[in-house]
Amino acid sequence: MQLSEDPQAVAPAPRRTFLYENPSVLWFMACLGLFTLIVSVLSEGMGTGLISTSLVKILGMTLCLCLIAIAMDVVWGYCGILSLGHFAFFGIGGYAIGMWLMYARTEIVVRGNLAAGTIPPTEAEVAEAVAAQIFGVVGSSELPLIWTFAGSLPFQLAMVVLVPGLLALVFGWLAFRSRVTGVYLSILTQAMTLALSLYLFQNDTGLRGNNGLSGLQNIPGALDVPQSVLSVWFFWASAAALGAGYLFFAWVVSGKFGSVIRAIRDNKTRVRFLGYNVEGYKLFVFTLTAVISGIAGALYYPQAGIINPAEIAPIASIYLAVWVAIGGRGRLYGAVIGAVTVSLLSSWLTGGGAPNIDFGFYRIVWTDWWLVLLGLGFVLVTLFFPKGIGGLFDYLVRKKE
Repeated sequence: MQLSEDPQAVAPAPRRTFLYENPSVLWFMACLGLFTLIVSVLSEGMGTGLISTSLVKILGMTLCLCLIAIAMDVVWGYCGILSLGHFAFFGIGGYAIGMWLMYARTEIVVRGNLAAGTIPPTEAEVAEAVAAQIFGVVGSSELPLIWTFAGSLPFQLAMVVLVPGLLALVFGWLAFRSRVTGVYLSILTQAMTLALSLYLFQNDTGLRGNNGLSGLQNIPGALDVPQSVLSVWFFWASAAALGAGYLFFAWVVSGKFGSVIRAIRDNKTRVRFLGYNVEGYKLFVFTLTAVISGIAGALYYPQAGIINPAEIAPIASIYLAVWVAIGGRGRLYGAVIGAVTVSLLSSWLTGGGAPNIDFGFYRIVWTDWWLVLLGLGFVLVTLFFPKGIGGLFDYLVRKKE
């Protein structure tokens, strides 16, 4: 006897895709693509020239800052780890790629100068001349050990990922296994950043001390390409990295893994009682975001043209936390909004774009007042918009509903 189908039976709901459940990702990718297209068309190197090369570089660097802001939002806004040291990983990535840029460019110049002699130079003579050219500013003519493979692009690209990742892995393992949390962990990360910055200021570190690495905007193999074109290339690379990073982190925080790290942020004790390895999750997030920060730094400093230990000072990581707080932590697009808003305002106010105001009895110089405005904005957002600028979108959506 054949049983009749139950008319009350309900068909299983179709499985929704990742992008369907996260429409903000599509909106972000569309806005990023449109923004990239507009800047490219209006740039000096590829388009009409309405946007100067310097502005294209600023916009490209801003995209890199957005990427590290997203990494900071994941480690703080989603996992609850207030790291005040992620800009150190950003700087390490810059130093790693900067070593290759400076070495390879100097080697090209040295070989060109030595080729004018009657006797072809040996490889040893070339290496000595390169070392003298790079480290003469700190009173040395020998190539430090850490520069042994500086002429290898694949090796230095690997260092962009491995050095920040290993440093974060070792530091995180020591901190998390000791159950260091809260403000104590923040102080430890800040101390790590300060120690690294002070170490790099010394001339015997092999990284030229306070002089840092310069001339990074000159790309070996593309010395004949004008800066207007190079700036657009790096802008494209920064936009691609930001898009890939946003998509990757959105996928990470939307699944089960994202639910676990949010639960760790809200109540790690309960998560631990449920059988999850809280320290393992924290260590993974801390290390992963450090690697992404290193990649962002490797794209940022060739556009900036120079990197020195001041870039790794603890204040930079504090700025990063302020960006995320202003934009709205716990929202990837909030981190982007905060980074774009603060970094562009900083460039405008401190770079001479904003005219100073003279009242006669007092003259407002925006360079002097920028940090005051930033601190005031942070306080106002914390008091009146605790969810940041990104939280306004939630308010507008609820209001429409």
